[in-house]
Amino acid sequence: MSEIVYPPVIVTALTLFRALDLKLHIEGADHVPRQGGAVLVSNHISYLDFIFAGMGARRSRRLVRFLAKKEVFDHRISGPLMRGMHHIPVDRAAGAGSYAASLRALKAGEVVGVFAEGTISRSFTVKEIKNGAIRMAAASGVPIIPVGLWGTQRLWTKGRPRNLLQRHVPITILVGEPIHPKRGDDMAARTGELHTRLTELLDRAQRTYPEIPQGVWWQPRHLGGTAPTPEEAAAMDEAEAAKSGD
Repeated sequence: MSEIVYPPVIVTALTLFRALDLKLHIEGADHVPRQGGAVLVSNHISYLDFIFAGMGARRSRRLVRFLAKKEVFDHRISGPLMRGMHHIPVDRAAGAGSYAASLRALKAGEVVGVFAEGTISRSFTVKEIKNGAIRMAAASGVPIIPVGLWGTQRLWTKGRPRNLLQRHVPITILVGEPIHPKRGDDMAARTGELHTRLTELLDRAQRTYPEIPQGVWWQPRHLGGTAPTPEEAAAMDEAEAAKSGD
């Protein structure tokens, strides 16, 4: 597979991170296998999460192929980049196509990135997750690699203005131990296990973060922030979906 686009994008991102003095803290990167397929599953709090979740695989020298909504591929600027990096488009009206493409990539030894919550969590907690990541890992015989991200929401998240040039922001990337689902497993139980693992990683990332201020928008309510509660966030998501006709 030709990699003309992905490596320069990584170099550009790292150069920008250094210029902004972003404080990247990565733990557990060795859990990403150096060869063979894997499904990397991250919590989702920012429009930039695919960049930072992918950073968790750099030590293993892996390029992660993320599933992303089809609209991103249709955009005149992001589209060519996404296709050049061999990410996988998701058409909500034809989900079987992206699932099949993911299985092909996994069986070819690729690392496929999935945001199992589907959309960004406005509460900055882990929302209910879908079982697609577990099913594709079981079907292709590869491990699930859970990832907890924190700090990315401060740069660009749903409902807030972009602040991409903010300097000195700490970003935490915690890569957890693999989960090994198999054909015949209870998919609901395995999905619950994944949700628990993501929640544990996110909680650890939040509680060990260099900054734990009170009363700020980017902090979850249970840690003294002003982000919506999970219930409030769910109601906001439902209202947005109803408005858009989803």
